[in-house]
Amino acid sequence: MSETEATPKHLWIIGIITLPWNMMGAFDYLMTQTKNEAYLAQFEPAQLDYFYSFPTWVVFFWALAVWSSVLGSVLLMMRKRLAVPVFMVSLGSMVITAIYNYGFSKGMEMMGFTGFVFTVVIFLVALGLVLYSRAMRIRGVLS
Repeated sequence: MSETEATPKHLWIIGIITLPWNMMGAFDYLMTQTKNEAYLAQFEPAQLDYFYSFPTWVVFFWALAVWSSVLGSVLLMMRKRLAVPVFMVSLGSMVITAIYNYGFSKGMEMMGFTGFVFTVVIFLVALGLVLYSRAMRIRGVLS
């Protein structure tokens, strides 16, 4: 795709939908890490204790997952090929945190089946963004 060709409409649709979606994850991270009382009022005390018990490395990968997803959406709308590895970092970081949350801690107990389903949806969106951005790179839409 040459510089003078228009950006495909679907790229704008994907970018405009995923940027606020990814920003919600970053907002959740920020509110949790800053211990925002108004935001955290929606959680039970046991859930809050669970969030605050995360090891530093899990918090690091959580941050990496959410902030790289936001950056990836911005890069996608800027038509930058860097979106692909950035989305891959986000997906990989999310997988690491999910393995900890559901495999090595009591994430299922704390967040329930609904929380698990939401995690799966987040994973599928992240995977979709990796595949979509990769396809756009291969087509020459991302430079």
